[in-house]
Amino acid sequence: MEQPNVPQRYPPALPQSTLAILSLIAGIGGFTFLPLVGSIIAILTGYAARKETRSVPPTATGDGMATAGIVMGWVQVGLAAVGLCCFGAFLLLAAAGVITGNGQ
Repeated sequence: MEQPNVPQRYPPALPQSTLAILSLIAGIGGFTFLPLVGSIIAILTGYAARKETRSVPPTATGDGMATAGIVMGWVQVGLAAVGLCCFGAFLLLAAAGVITGNGQ
């Protein structure tokens, strides 16, 4: 006996998470024109998007984009911390040179 042509029903496709897209864009923007603000936005929206995509049942897709935004945000925070430490060391060395008279 043959089965009649019954259309198969697939679950509806989930929409892309707007927060994940925003996290990815802010992470990329943090490396270009929004150095510290972009990284903070990327981290905050990335974690919110991961909560949205990993909920049960998931309400949106885009977990990879959210993770990429989070990683880029934390990398930028780390680079900013290293930059501030280097700037502080430069100021200390410059002050020590002025105090000892070697900064002529």
